[in-house]
Amino acid sequence: MIRVRFAMLAGLLGMSAALAAAEGVAEKPEDAKGLAVGDAVPAATLKNAKGEAVELAALLKEKPAVVIFYRGGWCPFCTRHLAALQKVEPQLAEQGLKLVAITPDDVAKLAPTAEKHGVSFTLLSDPQNAAAKAFKLAFKLDAATIEKYRGYKIDLDAQDWTLPVPAVYVVGRDGKILFAHANPDYKARLAPEDVVKAASAAAKP
Repeated sequence: MIRVRFAMLAGLLGMSAALAAAEGVAEKPEDAKGLAVGDAVPAATLKNAKGEAVELAALLKEKPAVVIFYRGGWCPFCTRHLAALQKVEPQLAEQGLKLVAITPDDVAKLAPTAEKHGVSFTLLSDPQNAAAKAFKLAFKLDAATIEKYRGYKIDLDAQDWTLPVPAVYVVGRDGKILFAHANPDYKARLAPEDVVKAASAAAKP
């Protein structure tokens, strides 16, 4: 039964591969390269923990920012990174930068994630991965990974089993990317001190 279900799932994923590519979704994380230094931040409408619509471009015009993409509050590597970044958030603020994190998690999961892991900076919901697709970070999970996650009771049906490659961007007030880091290995994250260094260097006149 497991083999039959796996084969059916693999077939469905194969048929949707072309559609996913057309929607800006890579077939595997290694193919999701992300936007690069010099690129402009694309338009995207997200929601904050209160369910209010937030235009990313307008938010970033307020001041330079460090923008983080993470997979979800269910991912221990993500939540440990968020908690670690919280410790350097005051240093970023001293340099005049805000810290923003984007996730495909539903709005209802933002506040619990922030409370559980002591995060005070802004978390934004991107349930359809619109921002991740625009940043060229979105990829489709393969059949084996989907089966594994379902075994862990991780349900990503609402986002069509699509995730963002974890990434860190430093964005200037003009909306241009000054620093970019994306790693297809979700277990490897940019160290908080390296985020501060990148932000400091990029924020200099």
